[in-house]
Amino acid sequence: MMKTSLAIIALFGGITVIMGAIGSHALKETLSPEDMQSYNTAVYYQMIHLIVLLALNISNYFSADIISKVNWIFAIGILLFSGSIYVFKFTSLSPKTFWYVTPLGGFTLIGGWFTLAYFFLKQST
Repeated sequence: MMKTSLAIIALFGGITVIMGAIGSHALKETLSPEDMQSYNTAVYYQMIHLIVLLALNISNYFSADIISKVNWIFAIGILLFSGSIYVFKFTSLSPKTFWYVTPLGGFTLIGGWFTLAYFFLKQST
């Protein structure tokens, strides 16, 4: 399971770099400054949370069960938050169409952090 999680994290890391490159090269001329800022925020949040997931997965601090729970919460948050912004910037869909998806992703990421804090406090060592 750990090998699979690390491989998925690494793949998402590569995708994050690709998305950043697309933003800086292909979308720079087509997006407004506000849209570009939103896009960059999506890439930034995605990378930050992947770094946290990588550190969590290579540490021996938590059990595999706890790591799996936090992995899923962050993965869902990244997909909802960053993924929805990517969809809005690459398609003609208006953010008003699914206005709740991006904030739901943000709340999910916050929930991941709070879940991680809970497990830190609950840990006996």
